[in-house]
Amino acid sequence: MAGSQNKRIKTGSQQQQKEAKAVPVHPPLMFSFNERIRPLLDAVDKLRHLKVAQEGIQLPTIVVVGDQSAGKSSVLESLAGISLPRGQGICTRVPLVMRLQHHPHAQPELHLEYHGKTVPTDETHIAEAIVSATDEIAGNGKGISNTPLTLVVKKRGVPDLTMVDLPGITRVPVHGQPEDIYEQISGIIMEYIKPEESIILNVLSATVDFPTCESIRMSQRVDKTGERTLAVVTKSDKAPEGLLEKVTADDVNIGLGYICVRNRIGNESYEEARVEEAGLFQTHPLLSKIDESMVSVPVLAQKLVQIQATIISRCLPDIVRKINEKLNASISELNKMPQNLSCVAEAMTTVMRIIGLSKESLSTQMRNTCTALLGWLKC
Repeated sequence: MAGSQNKRIKTGSQQQQKEAKAVPVHPPLMFSFNERIRPLLDAVDKLRHLKVAQEGIQLPTIVVVGDQSAGKSSVLESLAGISLPRGQGICTRVPLVMRLQHHPHAQPELHLEYHGKTVPTDETHIAEAIVSATDEIAGNGKGISNTPLTLVVKKRGVPDLTMVDLPGITRVPVHGQPEDIYEQISGIIMEYIKPEESIILNVLSATVDFPTCESIRMSQRVDKTGERTLAVVTKSDKAPEGLLEKVTADDVNIGLGYICVRNRIGNESYEEARVEEAGLFQTHPLLSKIDESMVSVPVLAQKLVQIQATIISRCLPDIVRKINEKLNASISELNKMPQNLSCVAEAMTTVMRIIGLSKESLSTQMRNTCTALLGWLKC
């Protein structure tokens, strides 16, 4: 009796284990330490809005690059839980700054920021709102612009991230695109990935050889060791053969590692897509051999949040120092400006003082130039 009971208990336990294994487990895209990083991320976003980069102060940024049709939009959609513009040719024609923020309320809040205005939208109309804003920024054709468009997504469960999505790399212009489209896109990408504060999220398709990807060549120009490059491999289910070897051999120096994902298919909801993705990497005879720390959108989200937290904490003290230096220099220049003048006599005195200072400066420059010239003639 006891033996049969133990057997039933053991059999039941095995059945529960099978059932538990059969149901894919997918962790949430937001994590507990998001609350601690959010104030820092807000501060960096405000500085970006103030355009401090124009003053030579670089901000820590996750920059998303990839060849055209590599699957950038699918990756960003999965992280944000929204639909982005799709279609033939270049869909992203301007730098799209995506600010994702976990939102405790059931109703998401979305809006666009560009040309000094804020345009509210919703999940149903977000794609057409982005297209409309892009047309206003870059024109109605197929050209591109370096003027950024900001998309703010406050939604329950999304990771706290700020990323910049750049136009997909294409070498051959299609009808309506400028002949130098490749040069224009390359210029924008290099501007964003060159600063050492930038983390490069390189989107690669599993269906191609990684060394042939133009996005890899570009990132290697500015990050030869790959220490600030993370690769996300899309379409894993389309080309599973040899994928394990490609991401473990690392022939293209991806220092921050690889994350393999499955693209959402058809009308799948984002929740359904994550369940299918988890099942794929657990049960596929080839893909299940890839370490679980290198697969799925939730793992990608966690990795990006961690990388973002690390780079912000590392860069912020230097950013504060540079801002203080710029502020002190501006205050010093301001103090040199004439004070409020109450009469013509004061104005004339100030003008004569400025002329005197200018003459003195020119005289000093002339003396230095003559001295240098004489020294050169003696030689």
